[in-house]
Amino acid sequence: MNLQFSAKEVQDLFVAWLALGLAFAIFFERSVNGLLQEGIVLPLVVSLLTAGVAFLLHELAHKVVAVRFDQVAEFRADYSMLFIAIMSAVVGFLFAAPGAVHHRGYLTEREHGLIAFAGPVMNLVLAVVFVPILVVGAGGGSGLITEIGAKGIIINLFLAAFNLIPFGSLDGRTVVGWSKVVWVVSFVVSAGLAVLAYILLFANGLGF
Repeated sequence: MNLQFSAKEVQDLFVAWLALGLAFAIFFERSVNGLLQEGIVLPLVVSLLTAGVAFLLHELAHKVVAVRFDQVAEFRADYSMLFIAIMSAVVGFLFAAPGAVHHRGYLTEREHGLIAFAGPVMNLVLAVVFVPILVVGAGGGSGLITEIGAKGIIINLFLAAFNLIPFGSLDGRTVVGWSKVVWVVSFVVSAGLAVLAYILLFANGLGF
């Protein structure tokens, strides 16, 4: 497998990572003033390590599987949507559609479905990766590590469930076209875990 990145793709990934990190930092601090009062560096670092990583690896999973199927695939950021993500966070809600991996070449319906499915699967895997981080942070009394672990779990579960919604350009629509059984199981699991994690972590004040 020949996985290559053009200079433009690296630039777009980096800009999208920073923009989403800023948007989530503003959203979690509930305002720009809140972010500035608390100090911008730490919330931004937490967001880059949680939301930013969730996004980056989600898109890279699409690219890796597409290249595995002999596609020419590159991520392209949507700069207007990145601006909207930041502005939406400023006014109190978050809408993030940072861009997408575009690929060209012949694909079967199954291959197309697997490329789409790779992103949400990566987020589910990352949610599992953040569990021991949460455990270590909570056990060691580290608020920062606990926050990273908790937000990493919730953000990744939310992204998995959200992207599996079968609407518009979201991954779920392509997954449904490939296998309704795979879609139902993965969406129910993702959405259920996202709600459960939010209730458990929010109720215990972990990461929020």
